[in-house]
Amino acid sequence: MSELVIRNIRCALSDALADTRAVILSGARQVGKSTIAKAETRDFPNVEVRRLDRPTELEAARRDPESFVRHDGLLVVDEIQRAPGLLVSIKAAVDADDRPGQFLLTGSARLLGLRHLPDSLIGRSETLELWPFSQGELTATVEQFIDHAFAERPFPRFSSELTRSEYVEKALVGGYPEAVKRTPERRAKFFAAYLDDLIDRDITQLSEIQRRPDLVRMLALLAGRMATPISIQNVAEALVVPAKTVERYVALLEEVYLVKRLNGWATTSTKRATQRDKLIFVDSGIAAHLAGFSRASLERSEAAVGLLLENFVIGEVWRQLGWAKVAARPYHFRDREGREIDILLEGRDGRVVAIEVKSGATVRGEDVRHLAYLRDALGARFHRGILLHTGTDTREFGDRIVVAPLSTLWSG
Repeated sequence: MSELVIRNIRCALSDALADTRAVILSGARQVGKSTIAKAETRDFPNVEVRRLDRPTELEAARRDPESFVRHDGLLVVDEIQRAPGLLVSIKAAVDADDRPGQFLLTGSARLLGLRHLPDSLIGRSETLELWPFSQGELTATVEQFIDHAFAERPFPRFSSELTRSEYVEKALVGGYPEAVKRTPERRAKFFAAYLDDLIDRDITQLSEIQRRPDLVRMLALLAGRMATPISIQNVAEALVVPAKTVERYVALLEEVYLVKRLNGWATTSTKRATQRDKLIFVDSGIAAHLAGFSRASLERSEAAVGLLLENFVIGEVWRQLGWAKVAARPYHFRDREGREIDILLEGRDGRVVAIEVKSGATVRGEDVRHLAYLRDALGARFHRGILLHTGTDTREFGDRIVVAPLSTLWSG
């Protein structure tokens, strides 16, 4: 992993800089925001880079923000969340000059969600989210799974030689640049140090944490329930802390890009659907670390394998939304009769692609029954159902339903 990994979101970043005054590149710590910002702006004329993780530059930004943002060409401001007050001066600058490509702001906290934010760049900016490496990025492939899924043509017939244990290993590694090049033992050290730093620096910068041990226990508990509908009240009862505290801690974990909420989906055709959110960890490797999963422990727990692979797949699909040609929003589906779809993509035109994950290699008719139910309930809106499994082949499994190897996600 010594070579530079090309990020698949690079074209979207280039397009945004070509027609938008201020571009915000956000994402978790150490996913490569500064690296891609440098790579994609090296050919811009008059590029200036100012890093707010340097004390002298941070002090200058806070002392005289108007002078700090004054520049010719393109100004890259790294770690912008450290001085959110700069947004007032940036807004004034882009209001006075409507040229595209004036600012590229990177941040490891949800910039527009910060408390007490003095102003925003709504209508003047575009926000792109950088995730840990996708599986395609690790193999120099630009994934097109979402575009294939929404295409009018038949779904491509991919085959795979990967085994279930190899899929599990990929999920255990995750996609952090520092993690993918380490041995399991060294990777665990990285995850532990990363989480400590995230809690002690980023989270405490956003909000005062009265009891750090409660947050640590909550992280482990949430990881053990990854990719399942979350009940704040149940988590609070398990931890013996107030529900408001759990809600606040979960919001902080979202702001630093450790977790994301996958909203429940419902329509008039599925009136008995529940809309409780699922909590997805941005990186399956960190989730597995927090949950105490290892290759050995997963061999003894089919349920744990299912949770890990589901979180892994949802994360891969969510990454690809950043560069797919088809614009879609991600959801999950669950109703009161126990029917469940792991991830559901709704396009702007209302079409739906439903995706389920099966940790086994053998697929039977009952495994696609929830996809079939949704197809029948939605009618023409249901474009395609895809069941991803750990077997080898792709095949049709009824009207608008296909089963395919899990590696179809990154087969190009």
